[in-house]
Order: sequence, then C-alpha cells, then structure tokens
Amino acid sequence: MDEYDYRVGILGATGAVGQTFVRLLDDHPWFTVTAVAASERSAGCPYRDAANWLSGQPIPSPVASLEVQLAEPEGMDCDFVFSALDSSVAGEIEAAFARAGLPVVSNAKNYRQHDRVPLLIPEVNPGHLSLIDAQSWSSEGFIVTNPNCSTTGLICGLHPLMDAFAPEAVQVTMLQALSGAGYPGVSSLDAVGNVVPYIGGEEEKLATEPRKILGSLKGDRVAPADLTLSAQCTRVPVRDGHVACASIRFRGDVGAEAVADALRTFEAPAVTESLPSRPDPFVQVLDAPDAPQPQRHVEAGGGMTVSVGRVQDCPVNDVKLVLLSHNTVRGAAGGAILNAELLASEGYLDRARADAVADPATT
Repeated sequence: MDEYDYRVGILGATGAVGQTFVRLLDDHPWFTVTAVAASERSAGCPYRDAANWLSGQPIPSPVASLEVQLAEPEGMDCDFVFSALDSSVAGEIEAAFARAGLPVVSNAKNYRQHDRVPLLIPEVNPGHLSLIDAQSWSSEGFIVTNPNCSTTGLICGLHPLMDAFAPEAVQVTMLQALSGAGYPGVSSLDAVGNVVPYIGGEEEKLATEPRKILGSLKGDRVAPADLTLSAQCTRVPVRDGHVACASIRFRGDVGAEAVADALRTFEAPAVTESLPSRPDPFVQVLDAPDAPQPQRHVEAGGGMTVSVGRVQDCPVNDVKLVLLSHNTVRGAAGGAILNAELLASEGYLDRARADAVADPATT
C-alpha cells in the first residue's frame, strides 16, 4: 500500500453532506471510498438505490455499487471514516469507531468542544492536532472535528487579522444558505421570498467555536482566544454560500486598508502546501463594490476559497467587511477532507493503520 493510499468509509453516506463527501472524493489522489454506512432503512441496499442523489452529476460508479452497511465498526473495510452523521446519533457512533481503533474525521457537532478533540481548520490551527495524543479512545482510534459551516467562513477571514493585529470583538450577521439545513430542509413556503431570522443552535456555535479554534495550546487543552463575538443568524433563499456581514473592533488603531492588505498577503502554514484540497488563495479579496456574491464567487478554489469584500472603515467599531464561504464544501465535507489530508501528511493515519495491521482484531 502506498504512503498516501487510504481506504475511506463514510458514515451517514446517504444524506446531503454524505453525498458531498462521495462527490468530492471521486478520483481523490490519496483516498478511495471503500465503505458506506447509513441507517437500518438503507442497510443492505446498493448505494445507488439507497441515496436520493442530489447532485446533477452521476453517482461515482465505484461507490454506486457499494452495499450500504450499518454504521458499526465491525466489518467496515477502511482505514478511517468520515462522519456526516446527524448530531442526534453521532456521539455514540463516533465514539464506538474511535474505541474500535478507527480514526474519525467528523463534521458533526458532538465533540467540537471536547477538551482533547481538535476543532480544526488546517490553514488556521494545524498545531492543535497534538491534542490527539491526549485522547484515550484506544491505542490508535481518535476523533478530529471541523467547525460549524458558518463558523468556518468567519474564522477563515478572521485568522489573518489575528496574526497581524489584535481583534477585540466581532459583531456578525450570518445570511445562511438553504443547503445548510440539509435535505429536504426548509419548506418552500418558508423559504421563497423570505428571510427566517432564527436557526437553532447557530448563534451559540458562533459565540464559542471561534474562541477554541483561535485559541492557544496549553498542554493538552486549548486556552480560548480573548475575543468577544455577537452573532445573529438568518436563513435566506440562496442555494449555496453563507455570507457573513462582520464589524470588527481592534485593540489598536487599525483601518480598512491595513485589514485588506493583511488578508491579501496572508500565507497559509507551510504544513498545508502539499494537501490536494488546499486552495490557492486561502482568502481572496474582491474590490468590486457589489462583491462577494454567492452566484458569482461561491465556487472559488473549488468551493474552498473564502471571498472577502466591502472592506471599509466602520463608524461603530473599526472595520466592517463581508465574507462568503461555501457551506457544504469549505464548511462541511471539503473542510473535513482537508483535515484528513493534514492527518495523513503528519503521519496520524499511518500510525493508526500500522497499529491496525499489527492487531487486526481492532477493526
């Protein structure tokens, strides 16, 4: 087996995020989907029959014929799993896989605030991977999470400013796409020509997740960043693309021109350079007065680049700007795949695979 040739399982493979994993992993240079798992309703069926396929592209043929399994570690033919499970079931199932010696790269919220589980964006906090060494599920199993889809776009825009300046507080209004609600999602009677100013749990995630991601390692814990966040989250009639309208207060004298320059010149950590899903650029700054827009810019970098525009001085705080990120790619499946690529390049997946080969009973 080549160094970067891993067998991948997908938990929750028939749902909207699970399908995005299937689509993005087609022809991936390091990862091959060899197992798909879902609920009892789908188990035993070929994937092509179990999935209500939402993409305009055909189901990748190697996956279409795979038999859907129950989301149980026994019999999963893979080296690690991606989890696209709903949070109502993800906690117990992900822990079972980790205890059985299989690494879990999760999109679910259940372990994001666990002290020893990395809440990871590779361009932002790759050093947090060391938290894995303090986990105790088994000798080789572990859990890594990616943030909430709305948190991801905001953090990608904030991190270059954390490096350059000292943000003190952020006030943000999130305009969140319909695809963020999954399928079938929001009723058409609620969505068409309407804005819904409430999304359960989103504002709470935006108040806590950024502080962990931007925080600093203190032994086997993360000391949260000293940053105050106030968020309002609304559902808007856009298919893909979360827009964040943010106003930022700094501890020093910082203006719009300096912020735009910091965003343009930011370079992602060298540890991410070889990762296949790493976009170039990580953040793009758009000068057009009406940018960014989901219809025009959400696919930048294959959906992995975050677009920033409308960078202006703010009369209330210091600087205001607009950020756009692809919620199901950068904010969900694509972000998790990038996390797995970092795990592979840093040797964590090899370590787990070597232990599993030494002791086949663990899988």
